[in-house]
Amino acid sequence: MTTDRPTGQERRSPIVGVSLKMYFDTYRTHRWIAEVVDAVTDRTLVRAVDIFVAPGFVELAQAHGQLAGSGIRLCAQNAAAEAAGAFTGEVSPLSLAQVGCELVELGHAERRRLAGETNETVARKARAAAEAGLVPVVCVGEPDNVGADAAVEHCGQQLSAVWDAVAPHVELLVAYEPVWAIGQPEPAPADHVAAVVRGLRVHAADRDRPIRVIYGGSAGIGTYTGLRDDVDGLFLGRFAHDVDSLVAILAEVAAGPGNAVEPAPPAVSWRMLRP
Repeated sequence: MTTDRPTGQERRSPIVGVSLKMYFDTYRTHRWIAEVVDAVTDRTLVRAVDIFVAPGFVELAQAHGQLAGSGIRLCAQNAAAEAAGAFTGEVSPLSLAQVGCELVELGHAERRRLAGETNETVARKARAAAEAGLVPVVCVGEPDNVGADAAVEHCGQQLSAVWDAVAPHVELLVAYEPVWAIGQPEPAPADHVAAVVRGLRVHAADRDRPIRVIYGGSAGIGTYTGLRDDVDGLFLGRFAHDVDSLVAILAEVAAGPGNAVEPAPPAVSWRMLRP
């Protein structure tokens, strides 16, 4: 299906992000990054698709060096809601920016479930991240398999809290991840995802807020083909931990009709508006 996007949400180069969660140890993480860099560097994939990867905190500094010159951006999996202070065990978004991160994932369903993060917690983190110069990758998603209207209402509340906290010009990268689809053999149905994403774009336009939306939740080979008219890309988990599968997904995304024109240089085409 073809979607008319609200003004300010026109299509740009598609985005593919990969989170390693805590599946890999340090040595395996760095082997995976080296293999990914070798697989995509000097290929049309890295010029046609904006790619970011999110390893664990311990691996970020070395990963930044591994990614240098590859065109692949570095993302953290979480950040504190404050830049500095007496917050034992937390990681400052400012420090993340200083070790080379350009994006930070916030509000993942596992953080909400395991760490008790609320919409307000995520909003405070998004504000701190934006103030540190990081692009907030805000995860939203309904917990149960409900209709698209109910899903839009739930996700809209999650986004509204963030929009109330961050400056009006800050553009969010929204990862729509229906919680009930995470970890399942198949992603959510394409018609459901498309309907929810369209609703989120209308919600954003009503607030005059710029967003780009990527889909996550058991996304893999074939997912983008059914969604490419509606989403700006994919947020991948375990299905991208095999490098060959990741390359196949990137090739699928790069071949999409919405990417038929020559993309602008990455620093122009995909870097979000900064505070």
